[in-house]
Amino acid sequence: MTLLVQRLGANQASASALCKRYGSWAVVTGASDGIGRAFAVELARQGLNLVLVARRTELLESLAGELMRKHAVVCRVVTADLAETNAVSLLLASTSDLDVGLLVAAAGFGTSGPFLSAPLDNACDMVAVNCTAVLTLSHGYGQRFAARGRGGLVLMSSLLGFHGTPGAAHYAATKAYVQSLAEGLRIEWLPLGLDVIASAPGPISSGFAARANLRMAQSLPAEVVARVTLKALGHQTTVRPGWLSKLLGWSLAMLPRWGQVMVINQVMKSMTAHQSRRNDERVGS
Repeated sequence: MTLLVQRLGANQASASALCKRYGSWAVVTGASDGIGRAFAVELARQGLNLVLVARRTELLESLAGELMRKHAVVCRVVTADLAETNAVSLLLASTSDLDVGLLVAAAGFGTSGPFLSAPLDNACDMVAVNCTAVLTLSHGYGQRFAARGRGGLVLMSSLLGFHGTPGAAHYAATKAYVQSLAEGLRIEWLPLGLDVIASAPGPISSGFAARANLRMAQSLPAEVVARVTLKALGHQTTVRPGWLSKLLGWSLAMLPRWGQVMVINQVMKSMTAHQSRRNDERVGS
């Protein structure tokens, strides 16, 4: 992990509602691209100083420079792989001098395909990033938030986190953990003056689909997810950005869990059909 402090010079003359509620510093994991980058851009637009966390230093430094030029905020870059055991403790130490009041845990990854075909090491890394890192981040920064009497926590759930998902069983299970954690902490932390929200979008226009080998129609821009989620923080336990996430959520809620799994199985088959076609081509080649 490396720590690079960018130039100072933030001007908070007209503080946003988020600044007034949580303070001037936010930590965003997974900030190099996709949903994490969208959160960073939106928070900077609203005047928050940022700790940008991801594995790719060059992308983080480029984003930090862009945000400082456009919004006159302070950006600190922390290069970290959250799959590593000591990454969160080093991140906490690297931000011990900052009055962090908001954490957006947007780092994560997923895969699709048969459970038994996935390398076990990759599956374990997914637990480390999607679950263990979220746990340790929430605990570490949660203690700081409680000590200061205010703070906000944004956890990235998923439409798939509410039921078993054939074809992405392990990924959905990690998101079920995140969803349950957020729901519990939302009530537990209310007396402490802390806000918690789970954001459960459907398909998002980002690099995630390509990495997970999914073809997704009706995807939602990551910028919309970030904006809708931050607007709902402090008001809702779970937010479902986008009409597709809302529609599927409402319709599936009417079914028993086994029925939900059957419906999602058909949805996943449509998004992974290209994988089967390629496998057929390999077999026949």
